[in-house]
Amino acid sequence: MEARTADNLTASARAPVRKTWWARTRKKWWQDRYLFLIALPGVLFFIVYKYVPMFGLSLAFIDYNPFLGIWESEWVGMAHFSRIFDSPEINRVLWNTLVISFLQIAFAFPIPIVLAIMLNEVRNQLYKRFLQSIIYLPHFLSWVVVVGICFIFLRGEGIINGVLKGFGMGPFPFLSDPALFKPLIVAQVIWKEAGWGTIIFLAALAGVNPEQYEAAMIDGANRFRQIWHVTLPAIRSTIVILLILRLGNVLDSGFEQIFLMLNPFNRETGEVLDTYVYLKGIEQSDYSFATAVGLFKGLVGLVLVIAANQLAKKFGEEGVY
Repeated sequence: MEARTADNLTASARAPVRKTWWARTRKKWWQDRYLFLIALPGVLFFIVYKYVPMFGLSLAFIDYNPFLGIWESEWVGMAHFSRIFDSPEINRVLWNTLVISFLQIAFAFPIPIVLAIMLNEVRNQLYKRFLQSIIYLPHFLSWVVVVGICFIFLRGEGIINGVLKGFGMGPFPFLSDPALFKPLIVAQVIWKEAGWGTIIFLAALAGVNPEQYEAAMIDGANRFRQIWHVTLPAIRSTIVILLILRLGNVLDSGFEQIFLMLNPFNRETGEVLDTYVYLKGIEQSDYSFATAVGLFKGLVGLVLVIAANQLAKKFGEEGVY
């Protein structure tokens, strides 16, 4: 009897606490209702375009037949994933994807860091803004325009071959030479995105205390020493975070750019996972296998992000999470 009375007292004591917590939460939500309203379009975007389409991943585990639909198609389990590892085409396409991605990390990723440091050293603000506008501009061009400009300059009758002919050389097959495909892709990425990538690093550099530079000058450090001991440590965490996020997209080398640059001469060395999924899923109507390849690519990216984040934490960095 005494135990039952104690339980009743405990339950009655918890009820006001539970009610008070709900009242505080509801009041907090009502106070922040306009913030929730502002966030609503973004939340709906992710729900509609990111989470709802995940239902389509079920195609990777069935032998999808458009006439039968998803529910009536035959369940095949991991059969399509076995095809991924048994297909010689996938080995070639995966190798092309990894090479292009790591070339972009090796050459395109450091360029915004260098540009941001150089812009940070410019003392004339008017000249600095002019330079920023010039290097930002290519980002706002679509890949169709960028590839079109590349064709104008590099085709057989293009500007560069025209200049080379004037010197008695060429013409050179810049667009059809398989050996030049990957360097052209990386060069296009650098030209288009390097300036835009400096924004984050310039924002990080804006938070550096000027007294650190003054202290370095008193200690006799020249400009290069100041960059090495003050500037780079200030943006080190930003570099690590962006590198981790970039590793998560290592199998996402860009569909539109590469699709526009592909031709029968460079397809062997230029086809990547994104264009291969398009070939299988859209042109050959092998929807299930294309979905399995896309899911495999996403899982590899997830594993790389987690591994890179843990590695960064072991070296004392904050990481993404």
